Amino acid sequence: MTTILIVEDEQRIASFVEKGLRAEGFTTLWAPTGADGIFHATEGDADLIVLDLGLPDIDGLDALASMRGQGVTTPVIVLTARTTPSATLASLEGGADDYMPKPFRFEELLARIRLRLRAAAPVEQSAHILTHGDIALDLKERTIRANGVTSVLTAREFALAETFLRNPGAVLSRAQLLSRVWGYDFDPNSNVVDVYVRYLRKKIGTDRLETVRGMGYRLT
Repeated sequence: MTTILIVEDEQRIASFVEKGLRAEGFTTLWAPTGADGIFHATEGDADLIVLDLGLPDIDGLDALASMRGQGVTTPVIVLTARTTPSATLASLEGGADDYMPKPFRFEELLARIRLRLRAAAPVEQSAHILTHGDIALDLKERTIRANGVTSVLTAREFALAETFLRNPGAVLSRAQLLSRVWGYDFDPNSNVVDVYVRYLRKKIGTDRLETVRGMGYRLT
């Protein structure tokens, strides 16, 4: 059974989320402090983590950094009252897979949890084919097939497509895409990511790469 770890100091919110998730068939764990959350995360007790940033002992961003620093790859959804763009970007750059502001609707949180769990599932692939839905990326030929059409990719288009296909459903910031496709030394103020996303959309369909305003892009 899938276990969701809720790192949240407000018992009322944690109980609300736990009740809803259990009704949907999930098992839940509640960690009221960052230290408890880090312990359960590093022990591998959860399949997904819902993380508040305003924790009583340590900041949620520090807890997230500790988890990722200890090799925890479990999907993390930040659920917080911090709604500034800087908090959103800091969370995503720090290793969060998604970000939801409070107050929130449980139905939306549930949908995001299910999406993150699907994205974390092993990607279907053969020896050299990476797939997601009806999109197939040939790692050998460097071609992509979508909507029944096969297209040849440039080196950068290929690297960008591979990054999205290895992280389906995850929101990838421009900075993350720059570092993975172009390298850390590339100018962070460049619009090259947007340009190549536009190129890739022409080959797989404009609706396949969703723009998440203020955050980045994701493969739907």
